[in-house]
Amino acid sequence: MTVTVLTTSTSLFFLAPASPKPTPVRIRFKPRASSSSCSSSSSSVQTRVNSSQPSSNPYTGVIVVGAGLAGLAAATRLSSENVPFLLLEASDEVGGRVRTDFVDGFTLDRGFQIFITAYPEAKKLLDYEALDLRRFYSGARVYYGGEFHTVADPIRHIGDSLQSLANPIGSILDKLLIASTRIRVLTKPDEEILTAREVSTIELLRATGFSDSIIGRFFRPFFGGIFFDRDLETSSRLFDFIFKCLALGDNTVPAKGIGEIPKQLAKKLPSGSIRYGSRAVAINSDRFDSPAVRLQTGELLRSELGVIVAVDQPESDKLLRPYGLNPGQRKAGRSTVCLYYSADRAEIPVRDPVLFLNGSGEGIVNNMFFATNVAPSYGPSDKALVSVSLIGSFDGVSDDDLTAEVVRELSGWFKGSSSTVGNWKHLRTYRIGFAQPNQSPPTNLLKDPKVGPGLYLCGDQVTSATFDGALVSGRRAAEALLRDRAVVRV
Repeated sequence: MTVTVLTTSTSLFFLAPASPKPTPVRIRFKPRASSSSCSSSSSSVQTRVNSSQPSSNPYTGVIVVGAGLAGLAAATRLSSENVPFLLLEASDEVGGRVRTDFVDGFTLDRGFQIFITAYPEAKKLLDYEALDLRRFYSGARVYYGGEFHTVADPIRHIGDSLQSLANPIGSILDKLLIASTRIRVLTKPDEEILTAREVSTIELLRATGFSDSIIGRFFRPFFGGIFFDRDLETSSRLFDFIFKCLALGDNTVPAKGIGEIPKQLAKKLPSGSIRYGSRAVAINSDRFDSPAVRLQTGELLRSELGVIVAVDQPESDKLLRPYGLNPGQRKAGRSTVCLYYSADRAEIPVRDPVLFLNGSGEGIVNNMFFATNVAPSYGPSDKALVSVSLIGSFDGVSDDDLTAEVVRELSGWFKGSSSTVGNWKHLRTYRIGFAQPNQSPPTNLLKDPKVGPGLYLCGDQVTSATFDGALVSGRRAAEALLRDRAVVRV
């Protein structure tokens, strides 16, 4: 029988290969008396590292830098094998870019974020019932020519779809091409989609035969809002993957906000394994057998098995610059601005849980929705929450000017309700300078997570810029570390 052994300075982890998901049996050894930086169990390692008085060069099995979705997925995979780890988070909460704030009784997600239930990795990791997911209408209402036109999923809303055949958002041929695109992506496995020959999304749409009208009036605002890319330069691989997930699942938000997703993952991790307020500023591999992490406070944390970097691309570029990454060659990331308003719930112009798209080609609003129509829990019982998304950074425009322009623009959308829109109260503006990495071709959505000996990278910059991509990358980084360290065979 072949047995794989993971070694640290205090423990051996035996992995029996007979099971597809082996359960390690940990055999602990008493540390040498002279070793003051090691402990006899993973729990004591984490307790010491979390203490208010940092010890000199404390050890832990694996250090994961960043408690966003990717870091949480990596920690979840390590935890499933009983491998000791410490998850470092610079802020006061898990989630990274997937966070929710609570303001005056309203639930404000940090930017326009929708969770698609068909994400394959998410289905393995998350408890959807506990998240209490609230669904959007499967389609959208497109503002064009001074009025709204419905684009509906023909499988879920066949009546609405038939009624929309003659609307100006696209020709009947365009609607047939949407159906053929659905069939095309559903017949391909995910890995084939993510490694297929690629072009930009706009090139794919034109080559498929879609008209300029449906590209400009529907695809640009809809997929532009997902990719934060109105020009649709994003890889056709990502378009096909998202299109497939949309065909198989629902657009949703958790009843308590998008931040419930990372919180649910964090709750499953061992107590004391997450350390908040701990910003990593450097990774040092020169003087140690396995990489060490230097914190902003000057404290040095040493790993015994390796380090997984799980921060967003701008931060990972800084940390990994000494390891040969050249961020100067990267394209600029995607930016967005999200504005929230409150309104009297009795006075809003619609009650449907539908996404509104700007198909007019004019103005700064890309998409908006009444969040409390989707999830009533997003606001007080007598108030509605309005979420408005813009694409780009709008660096030269003040918050006050953006707020006023959005109100002016939406007053034109909802004719007959201009006085109501004018009475909306601005709650908060989120400017998200780095919302996603730029994933225009050429891309590699299955990158090797290994950066160097004992050092691994995960995040949506490694895979697809989606919730699912972040989760997949975290798992793969942890599995790469485990494979590399499982080298002793008995």
